[in-house]
Amino acid sequence: MSNLLTNGERLSYGARAIAKGGLLSLPKQSFAGGLLIGCDAGTLNGAKIKGTHTAMRSGMLAAKAIFEELVSETPKSEPDYESHFKHDWLYEELEQAQNFGSSIHQFGTLLGGLVNTFDYNVWQNITTSPLPWKVKDRESDHASLRPIAHYHPIEYPKPDGQISFDKTSSVYLSNIQHDENQPCHLKVKDKTIPITTHVELYLEPAQRYCPAGVYEIVEEAGSKRLQINAANCLHCKSCDIKDPSQNIDWVAPEGGSGPNYQGM
Repeated sequence: MSNLLTNGERLSYGARAIAKGGLLSLPKQSFAGGLLIGCDAGTLNGAKIKGTHTAMRSGMLAAKAIFEELVSETPKSEPDYESHFKHDWLYEELEQAQNFGSSIHQFGTLLGGLVNTFDYNVWQNITTSPLPWKVKDRESDHASLRPIAHYHPIEYPKPDGQISFDKTSSVYLSNIQHDENQPCHLKVKDKTIPITTHVELYLEPAQRYCPAGVYEIVEEAGSKRLQINAANCLHCKSCDIKDPSQNIDWVAPEGGSGPNYQGM
């Protein structure tokens, strides 16, 4: 891969957590007075890692359902989105990929990959329908994190500025704008948990899964504390999703704040 990237130019940098649970993880998308659709609901096709077309189709179905309620002589308390969704190619596409992510999670990369290969390349070619069983994830994403005692440290080489890059210069390319004096939009419920629990069990994972270096464990006068560099936040929301204690809430910052991606 390095021979393809050598002499290339880093143009921009960004990050976003995606909801890839697919059909089996979708919530009820309609409720009184509103609809939860597209990527907010989780219509991404995880097998293809594509979601723009499915999100657009979800919006089209939502518009159709809303229009029907507006012209109906007997309107309901909520738009009839679900019936449109279940009789559309969008549902069919998501159904074909419904076990993709969960099979890998439950059976491991090798066996799960073999199951998906059989499902996609053999079974569906013969029957045009997915395997007759449903594989569901048994635990939430944040609960899947394992203690550091189960793993060996990985020694990553220092960024060379050609193939790999440091977070600080990468974050700069995101054109992030946060007023330094605005309230922190990353709400930590209990600031002692990262030090008293996460450091020992997980070496505080927020230092690693955050792509912008927002979270740091700093040591001062022999004691450790969690430092939050909120002005670096890319709004990927990984911390809200992945924190093992569900101790972090990402909330919307002041209006207009955040990354301003160019050409992404």
